[in-house]
Amino acid sequence: MRSTSSDRYLPTTARAVKIVVLGPFAVGKTTYVGSVSEIRPMRTEEQMTRAGQLVDDLGGLESKQTTTVAMDFGRLTLTDDIVLYLFGAPGQPRFRNMVRSLMEGALGGLVLADTRRLDESFSAIDLLEEARLPYTVAVNSFDDAPRYSDAELRESMDLDEDTPLVWLDARHLDSAKQGLIALVAEILRRPTLETVR
Repeated sequence: MRSTSSDRYLPTTARAVKIVVLGPFAVGKTTYVGSVSEIRPMRTEEQMTRAGQLVDDLGGLESKQTTTVAMDFGRLTLTDDIVLYLFGAPGQPRFRNMVRSLMEGALGGLVLADTRRLDESFSAIDLLEEARLPYTVAVNSFDDAPRYSDAELRESMDLDEDTPLVWLDARHLDSAKQGLIALVAEILRRPTLETVR
């Protein structure tokens, strides 16, 4: 069946919900957005340059060849009238002000974390807490990463008991979508929904 021009656009009755995907450099944000997006994601991946390697800490990430320089963008239809727009933010500290701008209009955030370097996720959590946005922490399961109990992770990351914490594999849709399910439930749990201004 051929798609018509109307198939390419959202119905006017759909509610758009902006979600930001945050986390440190090389935690899997681009992979995550690509896995859950129902459309071909927009990416701003560029080759790592020598100059970037001098600025960004590549300790343990020497095989990293590309990096997001602006954002990743994807879309996921939840119901007939709710559509999520996913904005994956760059993770390097030098992009912090740009990430704040990217958060404008968002209803919530998903923080990807790597157990090999949990401390690098603190900055993303701080940004969401400053903005008073609901968020979920999603531990991306890398093959060589250590496993910890949820209690150990909560203590290490200083997470409140009611902050959603999930484990997922950003490469696989069935696993990756668990992060969004937990985040949407957290957003709906709030008595009022306010976007970042």
